[in-house]
Parts: sequence; C-alpha cells; structure tokens
Amino acid sequence: MKYINILLGSLLIMTACSTDLDQSPSNFASADSLTDFGGVLNAAYYYQLGSVTPLAVMAEFRADNALMLEAPYTEFDIFTSNLTTMEDQFFGPLYTAMYKSILSANNVIENSSNATQIAEAKFLRALSYFKLVKSFGSVTVNLSAAPSLTDTSILGRQPADQVYNSVIIPDLNAAIIGLSTTIVDGRASKYAAQGLLGKVYATMGDFSNAETQLAAVINGAAGAGIALEPNFNDIFGASNESGNSEIIFATQISGSIVDEYSFGSDFWNWFVGDDSKSDFPVDPNLVAAFDTSDAEGGGTDLRRAITLSDDGLKAIKFPKEGGLGSEHDWIELRLTDIILLYAEALNANGTPADTVWALLDPIRTRAGLTSLTGTVSSQSDVKQAIADERRLEMAFEGHRWFDLVRTGTVDDEMGQSVNNNYHIFPIPVSEVLASGGVITQNDGY
Repeated sequence: MKYINILLGSLLIMTACSTDLDQSPSNFASADSLTDFGGVLNAAYYYQLGSVTPLAVMAEFRADNALMLEAPYTEFDIFTSNLTTMEDQFFGPLYTAMYKSILSANNVIENSSNATQIAEAKFLRALSYFKLVKSFGSVTVNLSAAPSLTDTSILGRQPADQVYNSVIIPDLNAAIIGLSTTIVDGRASKYAAQGLLGKVYATMGDFSNAETQLAAVINGAAGAGIALEPNFNDIFGASNESGNSEIIFATQISGSIVDEYSFGSDFWNWFVGDDSKSDFPVDPNLVAAFDTSDAEGGGTDLRRAITLSDDGLKAIKFPKEGGLGSEHDWIELRLTDIILLYAEALNANGTPADTVWALLDPIRTRAGLTSLTGTVSSQSDVKQAIADERRLEMAFEGHRWFDLVRTGTVDDEMGQSVNNNYHIFPIPVSEVLASGGVITQNDGY
C-alpha cells in the first residue's frame, strides 16, 4: 500500500531554424515572421523532451513500481492535495513544454505548404494533447498559431472527451493519411500515428476502434522493418537506439533534434538510485511481481535481470553507459506496447483466450516464460494476465500509473481506496493564478 502565463509564457510562438530553436520573449511574435518551417517543426519535436522526466516519474512513482524516500517527494506515494508541492519540478515543466510543442505545431499546420511537415506537426500536436489529457484531465485547447492576447475565454478548460474527439483523433487521422510508412529514428511515421491512435481509443474505452488501429500496425510491421528484438536487453541502452527494430517512435534526447537549451532528460537517473530523493527506488511490490511470474509463468523471467539490480533495490533498465552524462532516448511507442494493447482490445471485444495468448507467446518466449494457452479462460482473468505481463515488460517506461487509471484498476493494484480526484495530477498553480482563475484547478487540489 502506498503512502496569464499559459498564453504569455507556455504558448510561445517560436522563431526557429533547423539548428537554432531560439524563442521569442514572453509575448507573441507574428507568425508571418516565420519562414523556416522545418526548423519550427524541429522545435515541436524538441519540446517533447520537456515531458520525459515528468512523465517517467509520474507514471512509476505514483504507482506501485517505485517509491520516493525523501520529503516532499514522498507526496507521490500519498494521495492528498499536497502533491501540488511538486509543481516546479514536474507538473509545471510538463505543462509548459507541451504547450510550446503545440504552438510550434500550430505554426507549421497553419503556415507550411509542405504536406509531410503538416502531417508530422499534427502527430506531435495530438501526442502533446494526449500527454496533457492523461496527466491533467480537462485542458485548455489552442489550435491557433497566434491566439488572442485579450480573449481570456480561450483559456477555459475543455473536457477530456472533447479534446479527444475534436483535436487528438482528427489530428491523428490526418497524420495517418499524410505520413510515410518508413520508420526514421526520432520522426513520426504512419505506424506511429496509428499506434498512438489505437492507444488513444483504448484509453477512451473504445476497443472496437482500438482493435482496428492496432491491428493495422501489427499487420504492417514486417513490411516496415518493425519486429521484436530477439534479445530483450537490446531494446534499451544508448548504443541500441539507432535502427532499433522494436521502437516505432522515440523522443530523441540527442540526435536529429539539436539541444540548444539543455532541456535534456535525467529520467533514468531517478530509477538507478543516483538521487537521495530515492536511493532505493524499486517498490518491493514490483520485485514480488517478478518473482511470482517466475513461479506461475514457468521458467525464469529473463526481464528481471535486465530491469532490476540483483538485490531488487534499483532499476537498471536504462544503463549508465558512459557515466552520468549518458543520454537515453525516451521510447514513446514500441511494438510490444502495441501488441499488448491489441491483446487487451481483443479480449475486451470477446475474442477467445487462446487467440489472445498467441499474441503474447513471442513476448513471453523472449522473456524465458512458457505459453499461457489453456491456463485461464475468463475475460477478467485474461485482462489481469495481460496487465501483469504489461507491467513486467514495460516497467520504468512511463506506463504503469496511466495503465492503472486507464483500466480502472487503481484500487485493486494499489491495495487501497484512492479518491478518483487523485487519478490525475494538479494543474500548475502558477497557471491558475496567472489566468485570474479562468484556468481552474482539478478537484481535490
């Protein structure tokens, strides 16, 4: 059991070229001044870096995979209003970075004449809003490259379902049409857009549409060179990121998007115990889950040695290659993520259990475990088995808390009754104050 800046700051119009992501002062520049929309698009990619460490910490430490040991960071493990004390380090940077990415994307969508650039921008805008909605619920929506400085009504928060249906889904459908099936490291593709759309539908509980989109990725994977890496360990590590067959889309910490502002990311640093806030971050609950998988799944789960230190106190999935300066890309979508979501959708849609197990077999075989064929048959049992597999396969990749919320299993998995208010995170207080209260705070905070 576990214990108005948005417009004048966050929604900045960027002036950029491909290697210089200089931003305007804290006011709006004219979109007409932007001419290098390839550079503006790079800015939209670049600002995804601002989401990496916040989402990694929020997803793992809020859930039952990791623990904070030092106040006030222990508030992640306590479901109260005091979580607002984490604003400056997590929620604020995430919120600001995503709106900067959105505004850069808006500029490309409105002003570029390059269809591929526009499709990439719509993918990034959808990705940004998806991160915002799953983190904060209702959010402010801006689809303009030059939003009004005087109309405060645009700051009002729109319900999550409305954001999904009016922004995220249309943007991803447009991206699917406009993007190539070719996988390029750090860039959006048709399969990245389809995979993200499938995840969006699954999050909404629309498993029919989720199944369609996820199946499209799986069926097209081989032709695009997308495949499971034979060795689980080869998915991770800075030396394995280029040309990785399993990674469909990653936010690059270094590479094609030049780091001009040292945004960077130290997400992996939180997991290996290099910070006193969490010297031994692994939750014993996760260690027990790995041990149980060995006993019940047959064989030894090879993922444990890749994911956890021998003593089970630290997470080593992203190794310290090159010392503390090592930079790991953040995997946004990989094939196993898609397969497990597809299995979840099939089960929700009434597909027989053995058909679902056939999807999981390659994942489990790679992990050194036996097939689950014939072991469980009820829909609820299959759902739980998929969730368990997903937890062990994707630990410390920024999914666990959001998976619990998405599947409605927070209370069961956390072993306590958690007020629904705390399924999402607090809107940065600075944004509420700067908007004069037009931006409202989430209930409970």
